[in-house]
Amino acid sequence: MKVAKFGGSSLSSASQIIKVANIIRNDSNIRFVVVSAPGKRNDSDIKITDLLIALHTNHSIGISTTSIENQIIDRYQQIAVELDINVAIVKEFQAQLHDLLQTITNSDRLLDALKSCGEDFNAQLISQYFNKIGLEAEYKSPEAMGIFVTDEPGNAQLLKESYAKIATHKDSEKVLVIPGFFGVSKQRNIVTFSRGGSDITGAIIARGVEADIYENYTDQSHIYSAHPGIVKNPHAINEITYREMRELAYSGFGIFHDEALTPLYEVRIPIQIKNTNAPEIVGTKIVVDRGEVKKYPVIGVSGDEGFISVTIKRYLLNREVGYTRRLLQIFEDHDINVEHIPTGIDDISVVMRANQFEHNNKLEELLEDIEQQFEPEWIHVEKDLAIIAIVGEGMRDTIGIANKATAAFADSNISLRMINQGASEISMFFAIPSKDLKKALNNLYQNYFEK
Repeated sequence: MKVAKFGGSSLSSASQIIKVANIIRNDSNIRFVVVSAPGKRNDSDIKITDLLIALHTNHSIGISTTSIENQIIDRYQQIAVELDINVAIVKEFQAQLHDLLQTITNSDRLLDALKSCGEDFNAQLISQYFNKIGLEAEYKSPEAMGIFVTDEPGNAQLLKESYAKIATHKDSEKVLVIPGFFGVSKQRNIVTFSRGGSDITGAIIARGVEADIYENYTDQSHIYSAHPGIVKNPHAINEITYREMRELAYSGFGIFHDEALTPLYEVRIPIQIKNTNAPEIVGTKIVVDRGEVKKYPVIGVSGDEGFISVTIKRYLLNREVGYTRRLLQIFEDHDINVEHIPTGIDDISVVMRANQFEHNNKLEELLEDIEQQFEPEWIHVEKDLAIIAIVGEGMRDTIGIANKATAAFADSNISLRMINQGASEISMFFAIPSKDLKKALNNLYQNYFEK
């Protein structure tokens, strides 16, 4: 029994939805379908989710929302017309948008409610279309499925009791069509997962109904050993472990939401990455253990921009008991999430995502607190950093892995700002200037995979 999740590109138009219907019709094992909001139809198009966010922005600052509302409704109207289903449902969508804008006064709550409409409307349309063509299907809202979450807007976390409620649907004779990306809190609020959260919903459903496999359909047939938009023709990965995928997703692999791995990893449900446009291709399988570890000790290289480091120097720092704990407490007090903490005997660096400092004078206030509480010899801040990850289950048992990486950086004349390796030894992280990211990834790929 399978749970299948379809991403925005797979559901961007009526023609794409027809492809999805054919996949479901040709595989009777797919009993649960989790859907995203319609994505881009072409490079110049706008995702429905982005239009809904723009709708919220205009409403919040008092600008007319009519034009954006019309764009959203016209998109669903076009899909309904081309699928030849009753367009009356689109009028209901429009009424729901108006109701949300008029009744929800809290800005964060309104944003979550509006964003959820992208997936919710699409699930209702798709369910109607499935029934029209003879696929017995039923739309199920997250609340009806039992997806109950915490109440922090934009950061939903599943309540464990949800799995028992979801399990009550496992023997459904109909194909259940479920909107991704959001759940409902005990306070009856709609709360979204982080962006890309339809993957999370799919994983939650797969675990709840004890699926044999979770199929994740996108516009790509495989996960690749490097980003195909940066490295030309990287090789496709047939199998990758949960741990490897988590490390690569963290560092810039956008094909699968990293938070979606946890529910499935805990119960060992495999994930199959599939292409809606070429479903006959097997794709990449995410598993607990993979073969060919010795042949491919490194499975992939990835990189992500938007990091900042704060380095603190103080003589005999290593002799001061509790220094690191007290330093990290300051970051916690400022609500800053820390990514890496490389250390020396007289210095310590803290690497974070820079988007946490986009508002007000948060960085200046953080540095001021560090200065006042610790009186370091100096504090150095470096912005515009990229983090590169080299990942593979076979790294710990293979000699020369680090040497290939440093050689690639040296050959590219790239200055390393940080080297960090976790205790598991399945990944190494390097901080470099953002401007060198593409060059570094290409050279790393050549050193590890060109043969």
